[in-house]
Amino acid sequence: MKVSKKYTLIAKEGWPFLGAAIILSLCVGAYYPVWSVLPWVLSIFILQFFRDPKRQTPKNSDLIISAADGKVIAIEEIIDPYQKKKSIKISVFMNVFNVHSNKVPVSGTIVNKWYFPGKFLNAAFEKASLENERCAITIKTKTNHTITCVQIAGLIARRILCYTEEGDEVKTGERYGFIRFGSRVDLYLPLNSEIKIKLGQTVKNAETIIAKLN
Repeated sequence: MKVSKKYTLIAKEGWPFLGAAIILSLCVGAYYPVWSVLPWVLSIFILQFFRDPKRQTPKNSDLIISAADGKVIAIEEIIDPYQKKKSIKISVFMNVFNVHSNKVPVSGTIVNKWYFPGKFLNAAFEKASLENERCAITIKTKTNHTITCVQIAGLIARRILCYTEEGDEVKTGERYGFIRFGSRVDLYLPLNSEIKIKLGQTVKNAETIIAKLN
């Protein structure tokens, strides 16, 4: 499946929810105007949750860009459980108020894809990386670097959407997936990567530089 090149400010994953909420608001408003406030508030929440603002993505091919909006909760050297080699893991936690669209962190080819059903622990917990429902892809760059990007479901997030398949060519900043209602994304980078972010920093998908490949 090819990553869509079309761009919408409201992620397509939210269109059914937003449409249903607006119809509900109009129906309630037609008969009970006072009570229509509640479904309209719900509509606004859905609108902000599925928003996907266009970002200015750096063009350098040796840069790793954040795949998710949120807060950096881990930077550590660890064994990549997918590639089975020592790597630097960067974890970004998304709360319900963050943008939940996931973007390609670096241009290249999808060489592996894994899906694991699992638990729905709080995604901020370290054990969520290996115990929660998750979908992982490995991207191989033109310079033969490999980066693993893992979408992890959370306590509230119960649906991971990933639109790439093995063999797909992807570009930095393209939308490749979505996690509904709070979650986490882990990046596993080559050990010699030059890290550009700090623990606790707030990052933006498709825009914040996470690291530079050496």
